[in-house]
Amino acid sequence: MIGATTENPSFEVISALLSRCQVYVLKPFTKEWLQEILDRAISTDYELRQKKITVEDGNALFRFAGGDARKMLNILEMMCIHGTDIITINETSVAQIVKTNPTLYDKDGEQHYDIISAFIKSMRGSDPNAAVYWLARMIEGGEDPKFIARRMIILASEDIGNANPTALVIAMNTFQAVQVIGMPESRIILSQCATYLACSSKSNAAYVAINDAQSSVRKSGNLPVPLELRNAPTALMQELGYGNNYQYAHDFDGNFIQSNFMPEELTGSTFYNPGNNARENEMRMKLKTWWRNIYNY
Repeated sequence: MIGATTENPSFEVISALLSRCQVYVLKPFTKEWLQEILDRAISTDYELRQKKITVEDGNALFRFAGGDARKMLNILEMMCIHGTDIITINETSVAQIVKTNPTLYDKDGEQHYDIISAFIKSMRGSDPNAAVYWLARMIEGGEDPKFIARRMIILASEDIGNANPTALVIAMNTFQAVQVIGMPESRIILSQCATYLACSSKSNAAYVAINDAQSSVRKSGNLPVPLELRNAPTALMQELGYGNNYQYAHDFDGNFIQSNFMPEELTGSTFYNPGNNARENEMRMKLKTWWRNIYNY
């Protein structure tokens, strides 16, 4: 069996079949290859040889073709059908035939995942220009603006976090605004949020902290809550010592008292390590002052 598909086989072909197949990836043609095919068509095709074809700007044709030789030849054929015996290929003549340039974007396939990945990585990498470009690709492809906004909410916590807590507020407001406004105006709101997130200070400390804490939970199991941290709503619980010796932070200077809030087995375990940015460096100094000799700050 030989099959061809425009979809990524990883998504569209069942794994049992895919494991028994040899997959070949057909890549879009380069500009040089398209130029070679165009020259060959003009010089050897019987119908095209009847026309006087001048190529002033082949790039216009290549751009609308998007790496697809079939599409390029179809556009050339339409120019010949709807034109005279004298054909000039340039930006204007191609645009007259191809009114719009449909964006290659499949909301359910590989392009969907590739472009949102590029979008997220551009914001994480603090490149607002790349971020807004990939945003434009999604918008032109008809992506759901709420999906884009949701991904920016995740990034605001995962990649910015406490380096700039306002980022999460802006991302949440963006999602709400997109729901209220709708397209096409939502593109402006999405652009504002994307460029803000890209330009923001970055920290993945909160993301790393929860990953490490979950890993510790899986390794250590269900450790008991220290008695002093337990709630004591009944007389029996009070008799058993629930809540005894709990020190209420607001009863002390600075609203802080150095107590142990961890299970005994994990005392001193450090999960949150503030990032190296102005806001979290300030947090680190506070933690170092409060938890000296307990946590490694």
